[in-house]
Amino acid sequence: MTSRAAAIRYARALFDVAQKEADIQQVGRELGQIAAVIGGHETLSRALANPAIPAPRKRAVMEQLLERAGRLTPALGKLLLLLADRDRLALVPEIASAYEARLMDHAQVVRARVTTAVPLSDDRAAALQQGLARVTGRTVQLETHIDPSIIGGAVARIGSTVYDGSVTTQLQKVRERLAAAAAE
Repeated sequence: MTSRAAAIRYARALFDVAQKEADIQQVGRELGQIAAVIGGHETLSRALANPAIPAPRKRAVMEQLLERAGRLTPALGKLLLLLADRDRLALVPEIASAYEARLMDHAQVVRARVTTAVPLSDDRAAALQQGLARVTGRTVQLETHIDPSIIGGAVARIGSTVYDGSVTTQLQKVRERLAAAAAE
C-alpha cells in the first residue's frame, strides 16, 4: 500500500472516530498543529522517518511531543501513539492533508484555483465564486493566481476539472480550426 493510501485510511479512521467522540474541527486543528511541528523541524522529521531508529524511541519522542502539546483530543493522541508503535509517524503530514480534505468534503466545500491575467476585483472574484458554486453545487474557496501569459479571461481548476475561459486557449482553438480548414 502506498503511503498516500495509508494516510487516507488513517485519516478516514480518525475522522470516523472524531465524529462519534469529539469535535471534528478541533481534531483537524490539533492534527494540523502536530503536522506543522513535525514539518517545521527538519531534524525531527528525518528522525521520525528514519527506519534505523527503533519504534520505541520514536514513541518516546511522540509521547514528549504530546506532553508539550498539552491537552489533545484522546482519539488523536491514540492515533499518534499507534503510528509511533507501527513506525508510521512519517505519514503525519499526509494524514493531516487527507483529514483536511475529508473535513472539506464533509462540509461540502471545494477549493478552486483560479488563474487570471490581471488581479480580480472583489466583486469579480465574488461573482466567479458564486458561478463556480452553482456549477459544483458546493461552497467554493477561491485561491487566485496571476499569469499574464493567458492574456485575458480565467482558468479555474477544481480537483481534476479545468474550466478554461482564457483568451490564449480561445486563440489556440481558432488557430486549430483555421489549420483544419486550410488542410481540407
